[in-house]
Amino acid sequence: MNTVFGFLIALFLVAGNQPTMAQAKPGTSKVRTVVTTDGEVDDMDSFIRLLLYANEFKLEGLVYSSSQWHYKGDSKGTKFTSELEMTAKLYGERTDLRWVGTDWIQKFLDDYEKVQPNLSKHAAGYPSAAELRKLVKVGNINFEGDMAEPTEGSNWIKNLLLDNNPQPIYLQIWGGANTVARALKSIEEDYRGKANWPEIYQKVSQKAILYNILDQDATYQKYIKPNWPDIRMYNNFKQFWCLAYPWPRVVPTELQPYLRGEFMYKNIIHNHGPLIANYYSWGDGKRIAADSDHIQGTQEEMAKQKMTQYDFISEGDSPSYFQLIDVGLMNLEHPEYGGWGGRMVVSKSNPKHWEDGNDVKDFNPFTQKDDTAFPQTRWIDALQLDFAARAGWCVKSYADANHPPVIGVKGGNYLKVKPGASIKLKALANDPDKDAVQFKFWNYLEAGTCPDRANVVEHGKGNATVLIPSTAKKGDTIHIIVEGKDGGSPALIRYQRVILEVQP
Repeated sequence: MNTVFGFLIALFLVAGNQPTMAQAKPGTSKVRTVVTTDGEVDDMDSFIRLLLYANEFKLEGLVYSSSQWHYKGDSKGTKFTSELEMTAKLYGERTDLRWVGTDWIQKFLDDYEKVQPNLSKHAAGYPSAAELRKLVKVGNINFEGDMAEPTEGSNWIKNLLLDNNPQPIYLQIWGGANTVARALKSIEEDYRGKANWPEIYQKVSQKAILYNILDQDATYQKYIKPNWPDIRMYNNFKQFWCLAYPWPRVVPTELQPYLRGEFMYKNIIHNHGPLIANYYSWGDGKRIAADSDHIQGTQEEMAKQKMTQYDFISEGDSPSYFQLIDVGLMNLEHPEYGGWGGRMVVSKSNPKHWEDGNDVKDFNPFTQKDDTAFPQTRWIDALQLDFAARAGWCVKSYADANHPPVIGVKGGNYLKVKPGASIKLKALANDPDKDAVQFKFWNYLEAGTCPDRANVVEHGKGNATVLIPSTAKKGDTIHIIVEGKDGGSPALIRYQRVILEVQP
């Protein structure tokens, strides 16, 4: 077994009357975001998919960083042992570790440049490769947790956090948090003790939002958490596993076909242009030369792990930008609502932190059990169908491709209700390809605060009745998801969320 893959498996096992048509209002600025990455194979696959969604948010930084799994070394022969028990035992003392360089992002951008004109036929807002190349920066990469000195990458993040644009910046942590930590440390060094430090602290704390996939070094716990407690943090420690290396153990059998080689090869990997040709999958014969643990491409390892050719390997970091894609679920600044980026609740220790964990579960209808991963797993079919459509955008004409419907709800997204009442909902759809849209209504019980499930009766043609539990109490909320799936190929799904607040 791939040693890292095996350890990750072990860790997992331990561990008004007008319809509302979209979440974002016309003219709303795109979400600002920065990606920090250590170059793991799953980072590369996440990055390829991210580029297909580059029109959905405003990329403002693509920053190389290090982690407990990948670091460059200082070129002086300095030996280093991980602060984290798992990698200390696994790798011991090293001068460098599985470092894949600081050019792979640029290589992918070269191939993005070849497909960007075709992507732009399907949706406005795809940045040029030239624009994205300006965002590529080298951060703190010498060792795991390296934040000793400012770097090009940390200074880039620092300046974004200090600029005059008040919009939040979502900092995606795909590896270690060290480059972000260094940016914050530089701000603290420049301003702490000065008259404007309280103003700077508040400004940065209000702007920075970290979406963290595991702690892949100690810098968040040792520096960011104690020194910047008011920075918002979304911690996805449990739910991402359904999109990471051990997914066959996490994803219900009924959803696994969307991650298996037959679907991946036909709908995504094969014959979809030069960018996606870089996508790594099981048994594909590819190898990242500098990463000794990237062995999933070999037929031997594929057979050993009982995988099939072109099966999905891992995109453990993709939930960090799934959170930013507006599909109508209203989850961007409300991770407790649940959406493509998972569902997290406010931490008991810090009201600025949201987290998943053993206490955050959704009922899994396939296993009939509460499940810590299902808040993310429940969206896999929609995510993979959407991925397939975007892959098609790389090579197909507009007429030959599918595009998502826009879903609306007559009466809006917020309604006052009484215990025991019946509420009628009417869904509407506008499909750009003129495909028929089939509706499904369901009560996202775990997203609301009412402990009892509301009964939803569908009447067809976008009509449904919601029966409010008679046991509902004042202030309880009930979340109804209105799901519209079009008749195109691949079929695409979009949503609206109706929040019912119980009044006496």
